[in-house]
Amino acid sequence: MIIQTQETLNPNVMNFFPDVKIINSGVVEFANAKEAKGSPLAEKLFDLDGVENILVSSEMVSVTKEGDSDWTGLKPRVLAVLMEVLTTGEPAVKEENKQKSHEEIVKQIKGLLDARIRPAVAQDGGDIVFAAFENGILYVEMQGSCNGCPYAMVTLKEGVEKVLKSYIPEVKAVEAV
Repeated sequence: MIIQTQETLNPNVMNFFPDVKIINSGVVEFANAKEAKGSPLAEKLFDLDGVENILVSSEMVSVTKEGDSDWTGLKPRVLAVLMEVLTTGEPAVKEENKQKSHEEIVKQIKGLLDARIRPAVAQDGGDIVFAAFENGILYVEMQGSCNGCPYAMVTLKEGVEKVLKSYIPEVKAVEAV
């Protein structure tokens, strides 16, 4: 199994991309070990000293480390857990049919923006910031070189909206404010 890693704009967050599907759909976030109960992957990651938060999608695990922890020691241990759990064939995250609250959806949106979208937008000298989420519509503010760029709306609809809708089914559209 090959697992690629990606640093993010936040030095406390690192993304891990295994070459296998992790969950069927959506995004699941675990803010602490208590929330991880029933998820073999999240439970084992929280057993590692220094893990503060975990965001899981079908193709990525985003790990937030505690501020005083060092990726030099933590990264190989996270990779070992991912290898161990994902090679068993068992579900990494037990998918439950529970209704997510608005706060949980917003938390997932912000986590996905920080982990996947903002690093890509930053490569072009811009930024994208959460503004609001109402009635299935995510409102974002385009900043930096993205503000006023003629291609910003294409990026917003063809990139940002497609990614968010595929990971978070509650997102029906993305609009700039």
